[in-house]
Order: sequence, then structure tokens, then C-alpha cells
Amino acid sequence: MREKILHKATEMFLNLGFKSVTMDDLANEMGISKKTIYSHYENKTMLVEESTMALFWFISNGIDEIIALQKNPIEELYEIKKFVMLHLKDEKSSPQYQLQKYYPKVHETLKRKQYEVMQDCVFDNVKRGVDMGIYRENLNVDFVGRIYFSGVMSIKDNDLFPKQIFSTPELMDYYLEYHLRGIVTPKGRKILNSIINSNQE
Repeated sequence: MREKILHKATEMFLNLGFKSVTMDDLANEMGISKKTIYSHYENKTMLVEESTMALFWFISNGIDEIIALQKNPIEELYEIKKFVMLHLKDEKSSPQYQLQKYYPKVHETLKRKQYEVMQDCVFDNVKRGVDMGIYRENLNVDFVGRIYFSGVMSIKDNDLFPKQIFSTPELMDYYLEYHLRGIVTPKGRKILNSIINSNQE
């Protein structure tokens, strides 16, 4: 039952937002009493925290599996983006924004863990790209890794990038292309252009 509650809560948080979903909503949706939920989760914050971390580990493991395929680094970033988008959905509720505003401690923990995972992933991606001659060899890997992470965090900011103007998939596409065009060699640009063209077909 604990797993079922967690699964349904995560789905509702992603679709409707962390603030919007109440324990009553969750109980009604599942056809169970609120008492049942509270017997597994002391309060909503606890549920938000566990839901956020479960999703984080699920996505981290998925990213590890993509990296293990050893695709070329440009293709790898597009595969990771596709995987993350699939599981985070094109949510209208800006869950990251709500998490930051209403559950700042949970948000800080998540951000720290995301940085650790992304740091390894992006640094490795940049190094391999340089070795393969598809990323410029004079790159400062530490800088590129950090600026990439800060950009990914910034495009989730609802004040900077309102949902009325940009959809999440659009933002992710724009940002990934922007990032890659800054670091590819002519050889890498050919790979990037062919991926962008095939995505548009």
C-alpha cells in the first residue's frame, strides 16, 4: 500500500503540482481513507520528500543505463533529454517551481543530488566528446559542466521562462542545441545537425 500511495502521489504531483495536491485529493483519487495514507506517511512533507527522491533515483538509474550504451556524446545527451522528458511529462504545473517555493528544504536536497549526478555525467560526456574530436579540445571541462547545470536549473524558473511563452520540450530543445553549438567542432556540428534534422521530420 505504501508503494501504491507513493506511485499515485508522484503521478499527481507531476501533473498538478506539489502545492495543489492535498491529502484529501490523493485519498479520493485512490478510493482510500486519509487515515490509511497517514498510517504510512506522517505528513504531506514526508510524502513529497519520498516522492521526489524516488523519482530522482529512477531517473538517475535510467541515465546510467543510457550512458552504459556508450553512444557518441551528442546522441547521448539527446537520448537523456528524451528519457527525462518522458518521465517528467510536459507538466503544466511547474513542479520544480512549486517545490522550491513551498518545500525549500526538499528542493535544496534534490538540487544537491542532481548536481552530483549531473556533474559526473556531463564531465564524462565532455571528456569523451573532446577525445573523439567532436567537442573542441580547448574546453575547460569543469566550466562547461557547471554552466550546463546552471542553465538546466535556470530554464525551470517560471519567472524567467513563463509556461505561457515556452513549453518544457521547446525549452529543453533550445537549451541543448545552444549548449552543444558552443562546444562542438565542425565534425560534431555535422552530427548535431543530422540529429536536429531527423527530430524535425
